[in-house]
Amino acid sequence: MRRPMLAGNWKMFKDAAQVRSFAEDFIPAVKGLDDRDILICPPCLFVQTLAQLFAGTRIQVGAQHIHWEDEGAFTGEISAPMVLSTGATHTLIGHSERRQYFAESDADVKRRIQAAQRHGLTPVVCIGETLEEREAGQTLAVLERQLREGLPAMGPEDSRELILAYEPVWAIGTGKTATPEIAQEAHAFIRKTLAELFTDTLAREMRILYGGSVKPDNIDTLMEKPDIDGALVGGASLQVASFARIIQFKG
Repeated sequence: MRRPMLAGNWKMFKDAAQVRSFAEDFIPAVKGLDDRDILICPPCLFVQTLAQLFAGTRIQVGAQHIHWEDEGAFTGEISAPMVLSTGATHTLIGHSERRQYFAESDADVKRRIQAAQRHGLTPVVCIGETLEEREAGQTLAVLERQLREGLPAMGPEDSRELILAYEPVWAIGTGKTATPEIAQEAHAFIRKTLAELFTDTLAREMRILYGGSVKPDNIDTLMEKPDIDGALVGGASLQVASFARIIQFKG
């Protein structure tokens, strides 16, 4: 059985004091939820701080982005070894905002995945279609392209070393949410494509999260779907009460 994961992406929000305040209130709010994984990806400045604050708990911390090189003249970038040295265990890769605003390609995504895996960081790889692509009937073609061109070669044992997140771009931060049926259709297609690209075992065991305006009032119905293994949460992960409720899903 695939273990659920609830991940929060804080994007470019919170300062140092707010990070500490959140952690103090969040730890008791999710205590005892041992049958699911919890991940928070803060801005890179606060990865180490949050990892230290969550030490001794089951809450994991990840970066929002890494470069594919281990070091070099890349001003403003961070590398997998740097992230790993802070106590982080995961990194987001290929988020739609990175693709949109920083022109990240599928080839870039692949190189970042390989860098993460080379150093033992678990990549959470984001894929998804824009509104224009969806309205043009290209959703499945876009997902297939992103999987074929963005994922490195993998064997069955790699299913636990990589997590996918389906995030329909048209539903991120817009208040629009793919219905559970739409999300399930996309997740089932992704799993089918993974089986074609790699192995049935990898497809069956890999976790696929849903991201796109996930909130306390829709998490339960999303998590009822057989191919949805968790959520990548944006705005609702910034508040302790809302994120804790999402983590406490009833599915």
